[in-house]
Amino acid sequence: MSGSRSDPGPGRRPAVPAAPCAPSGPEEITAGPPDGTGRVVPDPRTATDAGEPGGPAVVAGAPETAVASGAMPVARLRPGVLALALTVFAVCALAGLLVGAAGLPVRGVVLELLGRLPFVTLDSGLSPVERGLLLQLRMPRVVLAAVVGGLLALAGAGYQGVFRNPLADPYLLGAAAGAGLTATLVIALVPSAVGMVPIAAFAGAVGGVLLAYALGTSTARGGGTATLVLAGVAVSSFLSALQAFVQQMNYEQLQRIYVWILGGIAGDWSQVWLIAPYAVVSSVVMIAHGRLLDVLSVGDDEAVSLGVNAARVRLVVLCAASLATASAVAVSGLIGFVGIVVPHVVRRLAGGSYRVVLPVSLLAGAAFLVLADLVARTALAPAELPIGVVTAFIGAPFFIGVLRATRAVET
Repeated sequence: MSGSRSDPGPGRRPAVPAAPCAPSGPEEITAGPPDGTGRVVPDPRTATDAGEPGGPAVVAGAPETAVASGAMPVARLRPGVLALALTVFAVCALAGLLVGAAGLPVRGVVLELLGRLPFVTLDSGLSPVERGLLLQLRMPRVVLAAVVGGLLALAGAGYQGVFRNPLADPYLLGAAAGAGLTATLVIALVPSAVGMVPIAAFAGAVGGVLLAYALGTSTARGGGTATLVLAGVAVSSFLSALQAFVQQMNYEQLQRIYVWILGGIAGDWSQVWLIAPYAVVSSVVMIAHGRLLDVLSVGDDEAVSLGVNAARVRLVVLCAASLATASAVAVSGLIGFVGIVVPHVVRRLAGGSYRVVLPVSLLAGAAFLVLADLVARTALAPAELPIGVVTAFIGAPFFIGVLRATRAVET
């Protein structure tokens, strides 16, 4: 019958009704494959838990099992997890304040700390000597250990998210080698300028990372992660060789150099205030990028399809993590394994989403290094172990276990 819709006529294709498509608002991006079956994926800026509007994104063209298997873990930081992390940190910090060559009463310490709060007046009952021991010796040491441990763990988690490698650590891009070289130069050439060592170490750590990043981006378009890692290895090897040369030319200062390299927490309030601004900025920036790191965990192509600038996110997180590492190294020397051990433990206990891993790693790293410092100053009292030795005793077996587990998964 002429004009019938069921008879398109010779040389014509039958009309195919358009597939219904969900309306896409400003918070959604449609990324369908060429076959026309478009899928609506939520904007990563509004992604929340599974099963809610804006839940885990399904990327068109990617396997359906990618999200179900946890390829892009998305979770909220539950109040219970945060409360547990805060409790563990508070217990470790209190132990660091109480335990030492001279014991302090628990009640007196707690009342003294509460009495320092605004609009609170309490009599702790501590003697002037005990109060000075608490406020001028132990408290700045505990605070400094907490800040350094938190920064190293946070930086390690950030590096692992950027490089998608569970073995990445804060010293991957040359921060340790750069700090070691400049600190060695100051200790060897200007022995009396002890106060310049943290500033020199900070400048060296930042310089080492910048050199590695410049080398990595100049040899590969866009600075791929593999190229950055290789550039970091090359820069670290070169700077470490220079450091060894300086050490051999100034052997009379070797003991001081090795003490700094092995790490230690023996600062005062001035060192706490020295790194406080950098610690706050780097921590806020990294935690704010936790959701975008979850998107990057799926892959760069999928992140781009969701409207995420993967290169920009990677650069911002690397800069923040490197700033955190440089700040920590400046006041503590080179303390290893914190950036590997703590994020791994947090992932096993709290899940793989970086919205959870980053803030919990900050608290867990702080608690871990406070305990490590407590062991370092009490295990062989009155002598004191370098804190890097304590973290190595804990971290090396854990690192071997991670390697064995990774190998078992690959085979």
